[in-house]
Amino acid sequence: MTLTALAPTLAAAGGGESYQAPTPEIFWQPLFEVGGLTITNQMAWAAIITAVLSFVMIALSKRAAVVPGKGQWLFEGFYNFPRNSIARDMIGTKEFRRFVPLLFTLFTMVLFFNLAGSFFLTMNPVTGKVAFPIALTIVVYVVYHWVGIQRMGLGGYFKHMIPPGLPAWIVPFVFLLELVTYLVTRPLTLALRLFGNMFAGHMVIYLFVTGAFFFLLHGDGVLLRLLSLPTFVMAGVMVLFEILVQFLQAFVFALLAASYIAGAVAEEHIPDAVAAKH
Repeated sequence: MTLTALAPTLAAAGGGESYQAPTPEIFWQPLFEVGGLTITNQMAWAAIITAVLSFVMIALSKRAAVVPGKGQWLFEGFYNFPRNSIARDMIGTKEFRRFVPLLFTLFTMVLFFNLAGSFFLTMNPVTGKVAFPIALTIVVYVVYHWVGIQRMGLGGYFKHMIPPGLPAWIVPFVFLLELVTYLVTRPLTLALRLFGNMFAGHMVIYLFVTGAFFFLLHGDGVLLRLLSLPTFVMAGVMVLFEILVQFLQAFVFALLAASYIAGAVAEEHIPDAVAAKH
């Protein structure tokens, strides 16, 4: 949420118009154009967040010591959460290490892109634009399919979608359902879950903030103006609640990515001929 997003309500307060309910247009915040490409607020903050995170992590990694300083201790604690609680717990101790960089990056990017919705200068989550969750989901989509095909072979990968012991007549129906799940449902729900939570949370906060400004600046009578105070308080409560949701959504996104990868590398899914080679 920015001053630009608040402009319609402030204008209504001064111009005698009725309250304008929030619409999805508040997420469209163009800054400038480069060769026909529109650079938006979310794109700019995504670049800034990525650059700052990269600089901080590289700097802390270069200064790593056996006895960590405060910065290194905090960074290691942050790193260990997705490493141990997501990658290792979901994929297993045998396979998890090679996927830690990916899952740590996904967790970190989603978390800080989400937190842009609670940062005073932006108040607009980067992941509130569906293109960003889709881009991250495409990475997960390619990785878990590639890993599964690489490990089981193309035929074995599709074969593992069918649970063993099913009657022959039901196999085509189950295979079709699993195929839709792997190819469509998983990536669709992974992207839309993240987008929907960030979009809805920001809209609710915007509703409370603009409503409070409207009561304060355009309220007809003292009681209506006083009503702006609890409305502002509710906006603050929703911001705190949204911070919790932003963390949980980053955790869920990385956790689901790890679970999809775990399914692709699980030993029980490897055909016997392939397992013998390993």
